[in-house]
Amino acid sequence: MRRLVIIVLAALAFAAVLIARLPAAWILPALHSELTCASASGSLWDGYCAGVRVRGVALDQLAWQVHPRALLHGRVSVQLTAVRGDASASGQFSMGWNGPLHGRAVHARLPLSPALVPILPPYISGLLEADLARIEVARDGAIERLQGRLTVRHLIDSSGQVTPLGGFTVTFPSAPGEPVGRLQDLGGPLALTGTLRLTAQPGYVLRARVAARAGAAPSLVQALQYLGAPDAEGLRPFALSGTY
Repeated sequence: MRRLVIIVLAALAFAAVLIARLPAAWILPALHSELTCASASGSLWDGYCAGVRVRGVALDQLAWQVHPRALLHGRVSVQLTAVRGDASASGQFSMGWNGPLHGRAVHARLPLSPALVPILPPYISGLLEADLARIEVARDGAIERLQGRLTVRHLIDSSGQVTPLGGFTVTFPSAPGEPVGRLQDLGGPLALTGTLRLTAQPGYVLRARVAARAGAAPSLVQALQYLGAPDAEGLRPFALSGTY
């Protein structure tokens, strides 16, 4: 019996070492049929991949570090860093077997384009920066909790004439219920203040008041006139909603 115990323990130790050192190049193709990697290095727990394609989305680089201790609590926890051209993102992400996706210390910087943000109209361009302390995403894609700040810089509307809109921030506090962020401009040609609420559809509801500042492009001044008469502060109401 003592010899059997020693053999079992030795086998378990060997299996643990084998899994810990399992090359990433072996395991990645088996994780998902729509995941490909041109060049992988490292292990299943701490690895790197160049030339990644996931469900048609191409990445230049993807690095990960799995936290094995979380597996003891029925969760998968991974520190991820992804790079695609001028776009980059990093954060710690975890998920239970049937629960939502949790993200912490999520930082991202990416150009606004339909290739990276499919719901974005093709005539809108700019730069998006995310600095999020916490985010929770349901299995259907709805954002259930969001804490942190999103910043859009150099926003341009090219639907007709090229119209600079400036920069904006939306700040989400830590609060129960549907995430509601405070929207504010950064002093560009478009003055804006309002709220952005993320709904469970999943969707969004934006309510704001806007005005063109001195020196704004004539195309912007003309476009705002379609929103109706300004209020006593010279601001016009603006609302937008949809799903994603």
